[in-house]
Amino acid sequence: MAPRRERVSTLPRLQLWVLLFLPLLLVPQPIAGHGGKYSREKNEPEMAAKREPGEEFRMEKLNQLWEKAQRLHLSPVKLAELHSDLKIQERDELNWKKLKAEGLDEDGEKEAKVIHNLNVILARYGLDGRKDTQMVHSNALEDTQDELGDPRLEKLWHKAKTSGKFSSEELDKLWREFLHHKEKIHEYNVMLDTLSRAEEGYENLLSPSDMSHIKSDALSSKHSELKDRLRSINQGLDRLRKVSHQGYNDPCSPAEFEEPRVIDLWDLAQSANFTEKELESFREELKHFEAKIEKHNHYQKQLEISHQKLKHVESIGDPEHISRNKEKYVLLEEKTKELGYKVKKHLQDLSSRVSRARHNEL
Repeated sequence: MAPRRERVSTLPRLQLWVLLFLPLLLVPQPIAGHGGKYSREKNEPEMAAKREPGEEFRMEKLNQLWEKAQRLHLSPVKLAELHSDLKIQERDELNWKKLKAEGLDEDGEKEAKVIHNLNVILARYGLDGRKDTQMVHSNALEDTQDELGDPRLEKLWHKAKTSGKFSSEELDKLWREFLHHKEKIHEYNVMLDTLSRAEEGYENLLSPSDMSHIKSDALSSKHSELKDRLRSINQGLDRLRKVSHQGYNDPCSPAEFEEPRVIDLWDLAQSANFTEKELESFREELKHFEAKIEKHNHYQKQLEISHQKLKHVESIGDPEHISRNKEKYVLLEEKTKELGYKVKKHLQDLSSRVSRARHNEL
């Protein structure tokens, strides 16, 4: 019988990547057959364009997730955010399937990324069956310390609320920073968990010497990304501490940007391999991006107000009044979804540019 090392080394690289990301496959996969919910016909790109009447997405599994989210009675803003995330996911999955058909994802890295992104969405919106993983997306300034899920964040938020240093608008802005920080921690934990389970799967299949070689080839980039995310989390916590104690009107350190996602991108850009001209161009683009986020935030607030008003009118029971408010609500909902998709697509594009610049530096 051939030695264990020789048998393992003959595995094609593609199979190694499949083994690596096998623990990520938490989403129901297409089942062989014809015409069923998970059939190939329902999910292949060439068939995906034939959207059924009333369906939100071209891929059947994403329509099922959307229907499940609606049954969970998520808030209008959270549903609009999920809709944008699923639109981005659909675009990425269809692009990946085209690449796969052309043989351009031999090592399975792009497939692994698509699967990871979907797992993050499932966890963020509580669609993975674990209630404790649901993320908070609300503009309401309520006394909801439990929603932050971290004693350090809860203490800082309470200090900021009772300090008298913030206007209501500034508290709204700070609350978004806290929620963004919580989301970063959550995504880090999801990535850490999936990577740990992938490594355990390898250890069960390979000898220690094989494992060390595979780690250096297949896992090093994932570990580097984890380190970057952890560094960003620590920097974000330092910023929240500073702002919570000093407020936003510190003359010694005027803020370059205000939106948390833009601040993160700018911090990464300054340590990336950009020329001075490229960095200035990126700064200008971030300003436009921040304006787009602010517009999206405005529509989110209007959507919440419209939702509350519609519920009130429905309780009164005036059909004509209900019809007018429902029409306004639907228009706001569609506009919020559209802006949400544009914001997240723009964010994805900017993040990719920074990531490429940082990799070029390495």
